[in-house]
Amino acid sequence: MTTAFDPIDLAGARLSNRIAMAPMTRSRADVQGRTPTPLVAEYYAQRATAGLIITEGTQPTAVGQGYPGTPGLHSAEQTAAWREVTDAVHARGGTIFVQLMHTGRIGHPDLLDGDLHPVGPSAVAAAGQVFTFEGPKDFVTPRELTGDEVRATVAEFAAAARNAVDAGFDGVEIHGANGYLVHQFLATGSNRRTDEWGGSVENRIRFAVEVVRAVAAEIGPERTALRISPANPYNDIAETGSEETYTALVAAIEPLGLAYLHVLEATPAVRELTLALRKQFTGTFVLNPATEGPTAASSLALIEDGTADILAYGTLFIANPDLPARLRADGPYNTPDRASFYGGDHRGYTDYPAL
Repeated sequence: MTTAFDPIDLAGARLSNRIAMAPMTRSRADVQGRTPTPLVAEYYAQRATAGLIITEGTQPTAVGQGYPGTPGLHSAEQTAAWREVTDAVHARGGTIFVQLMHTGRIGHPDLLDGDLHPVGPSAVAAAGQVFTFEGPKDFVTPRELTGDEVRATVAEFAAAARNAVDAGFDGVEIHGANGYLVHQFLATGSNRRTDEWGGSVENRIRFAVEVVRAVAAEIGPERTALRISPANPYNDIAETGSEETYTALVAAIEPLGLAYLHVLEATPAVRELTLALRKQFTGTFVLNPATEGPTAASSLALIEDGTADILAYGTLFIANPDLPARLRADGPYNTPDRASFYGGDHRGYTDYPAL
């Protein structure tokens, strides 16, 4: 029987176990340059016993930033700073993918330089607020991308992926989940377009497919992955026909031979679709399962029964840098300090003790 502690080949890279560190925004990047700091390198290196580390969401372009203190990967300075992170992880035997996250309409002009304004597939504002340097503010109506700008955004993802490889990352995960730009194109509520990028299922999945293809063409499919979250209402996403949409999306990317497909389950109700996508996608299947509270050791059974090849853990990895060892022993676990999740210094970031 396969267990979570068995090694696995990930597109040519041998992972020591099947436990992944899920991507989690921590907002510790240098505010001016949007660069990861030495503290960020320490944070990821501490967690290098994960079979796979997937970094926090990292913007592929300046207008793609939606939160304070998040890093980018669209400048030479950012690329060089990320090299310090990947070197630190590799020195401890880890494997690390960067998650490219364009937040689209989720953001605010106050977080962007100059006259930049959040963009989206359509001029439809999300309900809710975003945290800025001046406190919470309502989401603004995004500027609808033109057709040429959509194609330029695809190219920006590919350029950021090239920077990722230059920075020493083992691969790139495209964030197509949680209500950010790729998800906004997939969802009927946020995508009201009538051109080739909206309307039918084929058109709504086009942006996601083109981004995946462009990144795979730039750095190789074995270094390219996609994260999705079917039927996830997060960030005011209204999504009809999830089964049809994601079945079509996976069918389109399946022939490319990607490193993995990463599914985040928003609720237990999507498990049937998860299993269908698992059967449809013949490559490595990473799952961040829907659970009551943080994903626990009991979820490791999803590896044993074949539901997933790799299991992604989020909150527990914040407080437990040596999480694979703790999962093997089923504890004890450090308790995460939620007050320090976003922003701050080393406290609640790199000061959690190992066993």
